Amino acid sequence: MTQRILFISKSETSASTRYRALQYFPRLQQAGFTAAHATAAGSPAAYFAALRQAAAADIVVVLRKTFPAPFLWLLRRLSRKLVFDFDDAIFCNTDGSPSATRMRRFAAMAGVCDHILAGNGFLAERAARFNRMVTVVPTSVDAGRYAAASKQAGDTVDLVWIGSSSTRKYLIEVLPALRLAAARVPQLRLKVIADFDLPDAGLPTLAVAWSASTEAQELASSHIGIAPMRDDDWSRGKCALKVLQYMASSLPVVSSEVGANAEAVTQGKTGYLVSDDAAWSERIVELASDAGLRANLGAHGRHRVLEDYSIAPVFARMRGVFDALS
Repeated sequence: MTQRILFISKSETSASTRYRALQYFPRLQQAGFTAAHATAAGSPAAYFAALRQAAAADIVVVLRKTFPAPFLWLLRRLSRKLVFDFDDAIFCNTDGSPSATRMRRFAAMAGVCDHILAGNGFLAERAARFNRMVTVVPTSVDAGRYAAASKQAGDTVDLVWIGSSSTRKYLIEVLPALRLAAARVPQLRLKVIADFDLPDAGLPTLAVAWSASTEAQELASSHIGIAPMRDDDWSRGKCALKVLQYMASSLPVVSSEVGANAEAVTQGKTGYLVSDDAAWSERIVELASDAGLRANLGAHGRHRVLEDYSIAPVFARMRGVFDALS
């Protein structure tokens, strides 16, 4: 008998929904599941519609959201099997500081579920305080999307950063190190794939508006992927999406040694993990000066994604949970 799975999130276009639900729909259907999505945000009508769909599903997966107690009570009552999937440290503030309100809602959500899918080990450890049924399911990327070769610029060495205004602060904080590297490598350029520009970065920049249809080409035409982060609980909850996109694009990575980034990057083999401005600058200069090293690390990075972070191996973990709940 076909099992019906309903994913509930704040938006069909949010990154969590796209990367942790929608991209698996074809595989779920091939595996004998019927997958659907419902938005629980905005008007009361949207919430009630989500509850109606939940009542008709065999498995309900809530993506990243926590709910007020009355809605959560109703959702639990109506759901045959309830799963919570999260890929951010939603139990704390975005600056990493504790939040009693967020933690209370997170604990309530985690405590009533039949199973929890956590995006990394740090998140799994926090969830296990309230529910022992936790499985780590990392965020995955469709490696095939990033396979196409793209001509790299010959007169510049492009550092690339992909993100949005919400994570702009991390890029700003690493600019002093990038300026140090640019002083030693005059052809260095910073490509920013996002919804903003950095005209006062202090080194040459290229602003590229993010688009799902062009991001793979823009990454592949770059030379080095960078992923600066802060060392706090919010950052530790991140699931290394930037790093995975870079490695899928066969780019060597320079990343802060924090959270899931440190799990995904193999030091000296797929890229470098750094912790201060001097190390950031040294590693960027080293990679900018050695095309062979970039190619070698990039090839190992893509192999790492194919083995552990592409859709097929990650879906196998997810399916194991759904099969056990069916």
